[in-house]
Amino acid sequence: MSAIAKLRERIKEKGLLHTLQTLWNRYVYLHRELLWLGRDLVTPIAPHKLRPYTGLRLVTITQENAKAFTKYYGNRVKAMAQIASEGHTGHMYLDEEGDAIGFIWGSLSDYFDQHYYGCWFRVQPGEFFQFGGEMIPQYFGSALSVDAQYNIWGAMRDQGCDKVMDVCDARNIQAMKMHLRMDYQEQGRITHVYDLFGRFRFFRETYYSGSRLTELRKPAQSTATAAQA
Repeated sequence: MSAIAKLRERIKEKGLLHTLQTLWNRYVYLHRELLWLGRDLVTPIAPHKLRPYTGLRLVTITQENAKAFTKYYGNRVKAMAQIASEGHTGHMYLDEEGDAIGFIWGSLSDYFDQHYYGCWFRVQPGEFFQFGGEMIPQYFGSALSVDAQYNIWGAMRDQGCDKVMDVCDARNIQAMKMHLRMDYQEQGRITHVYDLFGRFRFFRETYYSGSRLTELRKPAQSTATAAQA
């Protein structure tokens, strides 16, 4: 299929405005805001009603077993092995066939993300940086999103950490809601990522007071917070 034919097909599927916005973001200008979120590793996780799952096995990611990502994450096998070689702690969840259906990473020190954002994420002593949490669509809405984080927290706590730090793209509403459900707290810090003409990338940090996530909080949470105040 030619490039023009592909463009016509995309316009038909997504609409003209959506397609133009995508092209602008990819080839001209894209600004992403990464909000810093964190929580302690002691406070219990609030009860949830997420869908249960079965048949998965937690395995620590190594250079040798990274091939388990081939089926669902084939383009990331080398990246997973490389991250493991740097000494970061990674958990993957294998299905009954031995294929990785999800993963999550933790870094004890400052982390340079050479595979996606291309910048440093700095952490303080006692903190760890959590990154790369992902699962295949079949497990969206399942308790795996909670269990995967709880398990990596335990692994990092055993290595002397007492706080997890994370960043979340401000456009990713579902991920933001998940962080709120897990009782992450805003850190008042934003890492800005700018892409120009698909070739140049720049970064800066800003700080803010108050909350950027008020509208995403459930009414019950807002009411309870007001009552406590």
